[in-house]
Amino acid sequence: MKGKIGEHGERGEHGQRGGQIGEVGQTGDIGDSADASRAAWLRILALADTETLDGAYRRLGQQGPLPAYRLLRKPESGMAMVRGRTGGTGAQFNLGEMTVTRCAVVLEPGPTPTEEAAIAGVAYVMGRCPRHVEQAAVLDALLQRPEWHARVQQIVLEPLARTLAERDAAQAAAAAQTRVEFFTMARGED
Repeated sequence: MKGKIGEHGERGEHGQRGGQIGEVGQTGDIGDSADASRAAWLRILALADTETLDGAYRRLGQQGPLPAYRLLRKPESGMAMVRGRTGGTGAQFNLGEMTVTRCAVVLEPGPTPTEEAAIAGVAYVMGRCPRHVEQAAVLDALLQRPEWHARVQQIVLEPLARTLAERDAAQAAAAAQTRVEFFTMARGED
């Protein structure tokens, strides 16, 4: 497993600590459906437009009161190093820094047996948007509660996923319009 942290935090092939976005070390397998599902919804929540996420969060709140939560880590902004690879396969290099905001919340235990345990939610979002990252962390925690999962999936995640797919399709179509195809014609010489 090149470049991934294993069970005891060993370093990867180039001496760096940590892995790539989406990589899972030896202690976890991306094939685990719970891990894959959580990674998928965290991606959707992080990539969602702030206003769209805010509207979905409000719609969820209109369905009934949301559980109380407290901040484990208040929204805070910082810098993260963006790494790249030439052609996606070459050696890694530092591309530059970007602003990232993070937050961690814990849902307060509720009255029902399935809500007895406090559940933590986390979120990391590109840019500086404390409201976005706090709402994403709360939604992450709610999605881990069985009694909230289907409701959040239907009211928040599915519409956000459709919006992201439409946005990606529009960007791909715009990029396809600028595509140039180079080819060589035979000139008919013997």
